[in-house]
Amino acid sequence: MIISTLDRVPDREVIAIIGPVRGSTVRSRHMGKDILALFKGAVGGEIHEYTKLLAEAREQAMDRMTAEAHACGADAVLGMRFATSEIARNAAEILVYGTAVRLAASTSGP
Repeated sequence: MIISTLDRVPDREVIAIIGPVRGSTVRSRHMGKDILALFKGAVGGEIHEYTKLLAEAREQAMDRMTAEAHACGADAVLGMRFATSEIARNAAEILVYGTAVRLAASTSGP
């Protein structure tokens, strides 16, 4: 499955637009990690616990979007974007979305 932020794939023609696909997850912070983050926030620098939490959430959302595109018969998702929103005081949604398409076979040689 090709996932691209571009609206096209070089040397490949879009032969069918299937439609929008998306994947999301809602994550909340862990109290123990919040305490560590407070200590790190006091001295400055990257808060690795939150960086890891967001990276895992993005991957899960992308996996869900890819599964939806695959189920629709797509072989690519174009125009992929991320969005995030606060759902509750300690919870945020990570959303990834794009357009599922079918591509013509590659015309480039080996």
